[in-house]
Amino acid sequence: MLSRIAESLFWIGRYVDRADNTARLLDLHLNVLLEEPWVDEPTANAAMLSVMHLDHEGEATREMLLDILAYDPECSSSIAGALTSARENARRAREVISTEVWESLNTTWQQLGSRSRTRRPHTYFAWVRERAAVVWGLSGATTSRDDTWLFMDLGRSLERADMVARLLMTRSLAGTIGANWTTLLRSSAAHEAYLRRVRSLVSEERAAEFLLIDRQFPRSIAYNLSRAENILRDLDPDAQRHSPSAQARFALGRARSSLEYRQVREILDDLPAQMQAVQVACAGASDLISERFFQPAITVWSQEAV
Repeated sequence: MLSRIAESLFWIGRYVDRADNTARLLDLHLNVLLEEPWVDEPTANAAMLSVMHLDHEGEATREMLLDILAYDPECSSSIAGALTSARENARRAREVISTEVWESLNTTWQQLGSRSRTRRPHTYFAWVRERAAVVWGLSGATTSRDDTWLFMDLGRSLERADMVARLLMTRSLAGTIGANWTTLLRSSAAHEAYLRRVRSLVSEERAAEFLLIDRQFPRSIAYNLSRAENILRDLDPDAQRHSPSAQARFALGRARSSLEYRQVREILDDLPAQMQAVQVACAGASDLISERFFQPAITVWSQEAV
């Protein structure tokens, strides 16, 4: 497969999941602001922007937060920017993706302007989650399990591990007491799966364990780190120990092991630092994947959120 095609597929996976998870993050954040009458909203908004590693000038109002993270088509960390970039990458990889996947992304892009102009955030977030589910559903139903699927799934797995880590970091946002664990589970589409698996009321340690290290739930951090490791092994089975793909696997494996072989209470006591370590591992692995599989200086249409 041409490196430019592989790169486009990788970024389709990342950007579609980034849009989905940013919608979940913002929906959660706005709900916390509504439920806490004593919240210091500008401080909380500024903290949310810092979680996404974005700078701002002046007081961080709710309108500024939404403009930056929801509606700005030029910002690759925003919902609109991620969906726009996903469609552009799909256009570049049109020869290997199915007509159904292309049409779902193109339709989403065409509807983006009218959906964002309504300025009804929760309706907009629900639409984004729905469109991401459509894209992934059609991808799963129409894509052969060859390198095309592997590169898309690799991008999705890295992005999801990174974004779930950011979601959990909202527990420690300045200016708020943070979302409760039931709300976090619901924001991650994990509440029903948690109840079926754990069969008990939501508790801090059990909910954290489910989102951090459950190996069967597809939105947990450990599941996605492990999935990315396995995909890299499939893409480059003969990789030498010091090759970029092997180093990417090692970085992801260290991050996963650091969570799996640590007491949940220990992770919770240092949650921001632990989640930051997951993000660093994902960013480092992404750079190594680019070094191994993609030609440099091709992707000029988008940038990764740091």
